[in-house]
Amino acid sequence: MDIAHERYLHLIKQIPSTVSMDDMERIHAAFEYANEHHGSQLRKSGEPYIIHPIAVAENVVELGLGSDSIIAALLHDCIEDTDATYEDIARLFGTPVADLVDGVSKLTRIQYTSKEDEQMENLRKMFMAMARDVRVILIKLCDRLHNMRTLQYQSTPKQKEKALETMEIYAPIAHRLGMQKIKWELEDLSLQYLDPVAYDEVEQELAEVTSAHAEFLANMQQHIEKRLAEEGIQCQVFGRVKHIYSIYRKMYAQNKTMKEIFDLYAFRVIVSDIPTCYNVLGCIHDMFKPVLGRFKDYIGTPKPNGYQSLHTTVIGREGIPFEVQIRTWEMHQTAEYGVAAHWKYKQGMANRELGTEQEFEWVRKLLESQQDADPDEFVHTLRVDMFADEVFVFTPNGDVKSLPAGATPIDFAYSIHSAVGNHMTGARVNGRLVTFDTPLTNGDIVEIITSRSAKGPSRDWMKICKSNEARNKIRQWFKRERREENIATGRAMFESELKHAGLTIAAVTASDQVLDTLLKQLRFGTLDELYAAIGYGGMSAQKAAGRIKEELTRLGRLERQKAEQDALQAAAAAGETIFPSSGKPGQPISQGKSSSGIIVEGLGNCMVKFAKCCTPVPGDPVVGFITKGYGVSIHRADCPNADPARRKPEERGRWVKVAWTADAAESAYHTSLDISAKDRDGLALDIAMALSTQKVKVNNLSARSQPDGYAVVFLELSVKDRSEISAVINKLSQIPGVFLVRRAGE
Repeated sequence: MDIAHERYLHLIKQIPSTVSMDDMERIHAAFEYANEHHGSQLRKSGEPYIIHPIAVAENVVELGLGSDSIIAALLHDCIEDTDATYEDIARLFGTPVADLVDGVSKLTRIQYTSKEDEQMENLRKMFMAMARDVRVILIKLCDRLHNMRTLQYQSTPKQKEKALETMEIYAPIAHRLGMQKIKWELEDLSLQYLDPVAYDEVEQELAEVTSAHAEFLANMQQHIEKRLAEEGIQCQVFGRVKHIYSIYRKMYAQNKTMKEIFDLYAFRVIVSDIPTCYNVLGCIHDMFKPVLGRFKDYIGTPKPNGYQSLHTTVIGREGIPFEVQIRTWEMHQTAEYGVAAHWKYKQGMANRELGTEQEFEWVRKLLESQQDADPDEFVHTLRVDMFADEVFVFTPNGDVKSLPAGATPIDFAYSIHSAVGNHMTGARVNGRLVTFDTPLTNGDIVEIITSRSAKGPSRDWMKICKSNEARNKIRQWFKRERREENIATGRAMFESELKHAGLTIAAVTASDQVLDTLLKQLRFGTLDELYAAIGYGGMSAQKAAGRIKEELTRLGRLERQKAEQDALQAAAAAGETIFPSSGKPGQPISQGKSSSGIIVEGLGNCMVKFAKCCTPVPGDPVVGFITKGYGVSIHRADCPNADPARRKPEERGRWVKVAWTADAAESAYHTSLDISAKDRDGLALDIAMALSTQKVKVNNLSARSQPDGYAVVFLELSVKDRSEISAVINKLSQIPGVFLVRRAGE
C-alpha cells in the first residue's frame, strides 16, 4: 500500500460513524478522482501532491463539518492545478461541492497587471463565495493551516511572503469567525518565519522555566478544583501557558519582559450553565486578589464573532498574576471552533440560506463598500476592518456597537444607519455634548443628535472617522448628492497634481490614445467620471496623474524608437547584420562591447530596455523579448513574465537569447526592493544607515505605515551587479523588525 492510501485510511478512521454509507462512497470517489488527476505531481517536500488534500480534509473533519466539505477539501486543488473543470466536479459530486471547490480556487487563468490586482481579485472572489456559503472560508483556513505546517520546504522569500499573508489575512479571518484554536496556530507558525529570532527567544524563555510552569499550573488547578468542589460546583479546570505570538505581542509591542506580562498563565473553568459562571467568578475573587480594571464580561456583552466568557485577572499567594476564563461547554466549543461549532446545515439548513446569519454581515458590508475599490484600497480596507482592535459602546437603548479602536461619534452614527450619519448635527457621550472627533472608549453610552435640515456630512469627516464603513458611506453621499461639485473639486485636484508632475490638462486631452488608456486603466468611462471620483475621494489624484505621466513617457519613447525597432525586426527576419543608430553608417556592431552592457543574439548596441517588473542587473540570468516600440526588453530568467509556460505560441519567435558583456558591471543599473517590517520609530533611519554602510546609491526611498502595526518600504537603488544587491538584501534583513526583503519580480 502506497503512502497516499495509508494517509487516506487514516482520514477515514477520523470520520464520525454518523456519516452514511452513501456519503462514505462519495468521499472515496472524491479521493480516487483527486488522486488520479494530481497523478505524479509532487509537493516541495517530495511527497505525492495528494497528501495535501488529504491533510486538508483531516482538518475539515476536526472542525466537524459534513461530507460535502470533506469531499470539497479532497478536490479543492483540482480546478486550479489539474485539467478538471467545475462542470466535471458538479456532474460527479453535485453543484454544492463544485461551488465550494470553485470558491477556494484562485483565479489562475486571468492575467493581472500587478501582484496587488491578483491578490485583490482572489480575495474578493473568496469573500463573495464566503458570503454565499461560509464553508468556503473554513476549507480555505484548513488549506492554509496545512500549508503553514509544511512551510519549511519552501524558499526563504516564499516562506516570508506566505507567513505575512497568513498573519495579515487568514489569522484575522479565523479571529473574526471565532476560531481561536486555528488563529493561534496560524499566528505562531507565521511568527516563526517573520521574526525567527524573536520567536526563538520567547520559545527559549518558556523552555527554561517549563518545570516551574508545570508545577505552578498543576498546583493552582488543584487549588481551584478543590474550592469549587467544596461549593458544590461541578466543573472542569484547564491550565495553560499563553501561545508564543500572544506573549511576543505583549513583549515587543508593549516593551515588557516576560515577568511583566499579567496573563502569561490562563485557566479555563468550564461549567454547565450561565448562573454557575457568575458563582465561580465570586469564588475566584474570594480565593485570589483581583487586579483592578482587568475584569471583562463577554457573556453579558458577547464579542461580534460570538465569543462569550468571563475574564478576570487575579494574583495568587505566590504573587504571580494569572487570568481565569469562565464559560459554559457551549461557549467553550464556540471559542475553540467558532462558526463551525454550531454549524446549521447539520440540522438540515438549506445551502441557499448558508451565510445569512448576523455574524456574517461584516462580509457583505465589506463587499458592498468595496465594489469599485482599486487594489491598494481594497487590501488596505480589508486589513483595517479585520485587524483593528475593537471598542464596545452602547446606544441609549442598551444595544452594543463594536467599532475600531479610536472610533468617533461619526463612526458610531454611520454604524447605526447612513441616514443617521448624514443628518447628524451633534453627539452626546455619557450625557455630555462632545465634539465629532472625540475618541470613544469601552462602555460609553452614545447618543446622536440629528436634524432634517442638516446639509449632510463634511469632507473633513473622512479624515476624522476611523471605520471604513463610515468613510465609504460619506463617499457614497458625496457621489450621489454633489456630482457637479465633485467634478469641479476633482478637476482642480487633478490639475494641481499634473502641475507638480510638470504636465497640463491639455497633455491629457490632446491625445485620444493617452486619454483612452488612462480611463481604461482606472476603470472610468469618461473624464468627468474620473473627476467626480477624485472629488468624492474614490480615486487619488496623485495616482491618476502618475498614470498619465507613465503613458506620455511611454508614447514619447515609442515614437523615438519606432524606426530602430522596425529595423531590428526586419534585420532579425532577414538574418542580416544590425547597425546601431548611434554608430556611423556602415560601421558594424562590436561583438564584445555594448553601451547597455547587453549583447542580443551575439550583437552589441541594439536598443534594449531593462524590464521594470524584475529590474535585472549583471550576474542575473537574462532573456530578451522583441517588443513593439521599445526595442528588446531584458528580463531576469526567473521573472514570471518570462516564464516559458506563460509565453504565447504566436510570440515564441520574439524571445531571443541575450547575455551580459564582460564589462557590464562597470556601469550602474537601477533595481528596486520591497521591504516589509514591523512599524517602529527609527525604522527608515536604520534602513538608510544600512544602505550607507553598503555604499550604494539610493534613488528613491519611500515608507508607508499600515494600520495593523506593519510598514512597507520601497527602495530604488543603483548597483553594479547581482552580488552587490545580494549583499544589500542580507544587510537589510538583519535590521530588527524586518522580516521580508525581496527584489521586484520575486
